[in-house]
Amino acid sequence: MNILVTGGAGFIGSNFIRFFLGKYPDDSIVNLDKLTYAGNLDNLSDLPQGPRHRFVRGDITDTVLVDRLSEGCEAIIHFAAETHVDRSIVDSGDFIQTNINGTHVLLEASRKHRHSRFLHISTDEVYGSRSEGEFSEDAPLRPSSPYSASKASSDLLVSSYHKTYGMPALITRCSNNYGPYQFPEKLIPLMITHALEDKALPVYGDGLYVRDWLYVLDHCGAIDRVFQHGKPGEIYNIGSKSGQTNLEIIHFILKELDKPTSLVRHVKDRPAHDRRYAVNPDKIRIELGWEPSYLLESALKETIDWYCQNEDWWRRIKSGEYLQMYEKIYGAAL
Repeated sequence: MNILVTGGAGFIGSNFIRFFLGKYPDDSIVNLDKLTYAGNLDNLSDLPQGPRHRFVRGDITDTVLVDRLSEGCEAIIHFAAETHVDRSIVDSGDFIQTNINGTHVLLEASRKHRHSRFLHISTDEVYGSRSEGEFSEDAPLRPSSPYSASKASSDLLVSSYHKTYGMPALITRCSNNYGPYQFPEKLIPLMITHALEDKALPVYGDGLYVRDWLYVLDHCGAIDRVFQHGKPGEIYNIGSKSGQTNLEIIHFILKELDKPTSLVRHVKDRPAHDRRYAVNPDKIRIELGWEPSYLLESALKETIDWYCQNEDWWRRIKSGEYLQMYEKIYGAAL
């Protein structure tokens, strides 16, 4: 099978491509990525161009390019998205363009070429916050940020194409990922790399925001299970039930790196900050037999070690536009 993967130079996409090609030696991937600030060809340095992995730099909103690439493929796995909440608050335009309009372009191409699968990778943030309990797949969508609203909109588009046109479309909604190659604007790699540099660790508000932490390789396995065995038209939550507050995660990182807690700096909270995310993954467990393989503590230790061993990778990233953006958000806390 030849699959079009969008956003394959990003964090989750690059990990998935590596996972998928390793598991299925007879399959191939066309990797379409715009290489925005979060797309990084270094993430794919061990996967050079070849018959099983062809990288194409391009925009998912480019209808001509997407149509041409889709014609030679049998399915689409759609990772490409603007994903950072802070950036969506500062400027939401790219989120609307990529997450909604780009998804529409891909859906049209997939429908035209009668693909056997269209798998849309979404997020638990479309459900909004919940003080207790867990969100099931049929919970109402109550996104809080322009980012999560754009993802909820794309989810609805995908669902509508299944209902209207009978497209074999599926949606996954994952909890917060962590692991190798994650762009250091997200909480875990930001805190690891700042701690390694002995910089202040900026923490929104009281730091007691709860997230369910999912190791990226567990996520890759779940995506593969849905792609291979999921029922078209269905939505599958993916989570590990490893809820921890931001402060608990940060203190663990500091302890592992033997850094003082005095590096923590509480900063002004961001607008509409969801207090707690929690999805119920029973559907994918019961119907498709997926279970997470990694425990939070051991996988987080592996992640910390990866950033320690790959300092050149993240130091090249943490410069220029990245720092300018974060200086605007965090100010003197950096």
